[in-house]
Amino acid sequence: MVRTPQELFSEYKGRQGAILRALTTEVDRFFAQCDPERENLCLYGYADGTWAVDLPVEEVPPEIPEPALGINFARDGMQRQDWLALVAVHSDSWLLSLAFYKGARFNREQREELFNLINTQPTCYEVVSGRVRPNTAAPPKRKGNAVVGRPPKHAKHGGDEDEDESDEWQDGEGDPCPLCGHEYQQDEFWIACDKCDRWFCGRCTKMTAAKAEKMGKWFCNDCPAR
Repeated sequence: MVRTPQELFSEYKGRQGAILRALTTEVDRFFAQCDPERENLCLYGYADGTWAVDLPVEEVPPEIPEPALGINFARDGMQRQDWLALVAVHSDSWLLSLAFYKGARFNREQREELFNLINTQPTCYEVVSGRVRPNTAAPPKRKGNAVVGRPPKHAKHGGDEDEDESDEWQDGEGDPCPLCGHEYQQDEFWIACDKCDRWFCGRCTKMTAAKAEKMGKWFCNDCPAR
């Protein structure tokens, strides 16, 4: 049973990654399996990163929400890229409905955290339509001088202090938390101190994305606000 927004987000990413493989790098195999002569078919993405084109379950109601039914029928009646984009849109709807079905017992703060985590990822439609590349996350949100979301490495390009801020923020995966030593992973929430500019994991600071969004600034215990 999924117990935290982070666990559910990890499952979401696995399922989404599987669907994106079906619609991009493994698209020829996916296309061949969606024979319009077959019965109603669905595209399933699984948390372990695998995908399948299969019939829906017969159980009513199903244990979990089902993907769009009959994606194969329109395969030969549309331009290939338009059909793939349509499947991508329906897949996005399924991924969201599945995530919030499993998170229905979350409280308001946890639901907000789950949505914020999901919203760092591009949708299947954005990737399939070419608007963004796979695994490209949205830029972090700024709140005062703090960045809410993915911790970056502070690296100036070319050493120009007046350079556009957007060039400073690099993915900080692998950086350790100063308090516990845990290394940052892309699906985790961390927060930066507005004074010393160090990044801390949400667990040590007892912070979430929802709490951070409501704060103007945040200071670590070594840097009391003045």
